[in-house]
Amino acid sequence: MILLSSSLSSFLQLIGVLIIFLFVLLITYLTTKWMGGYQKAQMVGKKLQVIETARLVGNKYVQVIKAGEVYLVVAVGKDTVTMLAQLTQEQYESATDELQTAEDVQYGSGSLESFSEILEKFKGHFSKKQD
Repeated sequence: MILLSSSLSSFLQLIGVLIIFLFVLLITYLTTKWMGGYQKAQMVGKKLQVIETARLVGNKYVQVIKAGEVYLVVAVGKDTVTMLAQLTQEQYESATDELQTAEDVQYGSGSLESFSEILEKFKGHFSKKQD
């Protein structure tokens, strides 16, 4: 009888802990959603928008920021922000197109081989060596 009472007590404690855990998860989720909505509302009507960010090393980044119709290229460090260039929309789009073209040339115009095609080439290479 004592063993049954002890097991029931342990089971109820487990259920209680799970309920508290789920409650904490719910509160965390709701708080995160509320803060995200609050921050989004703060950004409405702002004229600055971060378009791209590229990490160089550690805590150093290059960012492209759209300010109205102008694109600013800035270097962001731990304690500094330095403007590198100022571009118009046409210049930015032209530079983006050139980078895409360079990537297409380097990686084969975006068409990658499937894994099965690569595996077949690999198998063919080894079967020729064994003959």
